[in-house]
Formats: sequence, structure tokens, C-alpha cells
Amino acid sequence: MKGEFEPIAYDQPDYKSAAAEGRFHNYVGSRIPWYVRLVWILFWVFAVFYVIRYLFPDLQTEILNPP
Repeated sequence: MKGEFEPIAYDQPDYKSAAAEGRFHNYVGSRIPWYVRLVWILFWVFAVFYVIRYLFPDLQTEILNPP
């Protein structure tokens, strides 16, 4: 019949160029809120404090006097 759509062969891969494939992908980033940045800064400050205060001294005693 004339005027009908032809069926699409889904068993064949659709090879397109990178420009044609990404034409409609417009990603918009969001700015990270200040409180999320603050949480990360506090996390890293605590991590450094913990390593200096607890991990290094315990590693020295474990290496010098193994159980």
C-alpha cells in the first residue's frame, strides 16, 4: 500500500556519527550548594585529623611491637 510507513529493522545496529548521535543531548550542570561544599570540607578536615591523631601513632606501635 502506498503511503504507509515501512517497518524498521531493529535487528540491525544503528550506526551514526558522534555528532549525529549527540545532537539532542544537551546537559546542563547545576552549581553545588555551599552547604554540600562545607560538608566535604569538614569531612576532609576530620579525615586528616583522624589520620594524624590516631592512625599514625597506632601504626608505629603495631610496626615496632607486632601482636
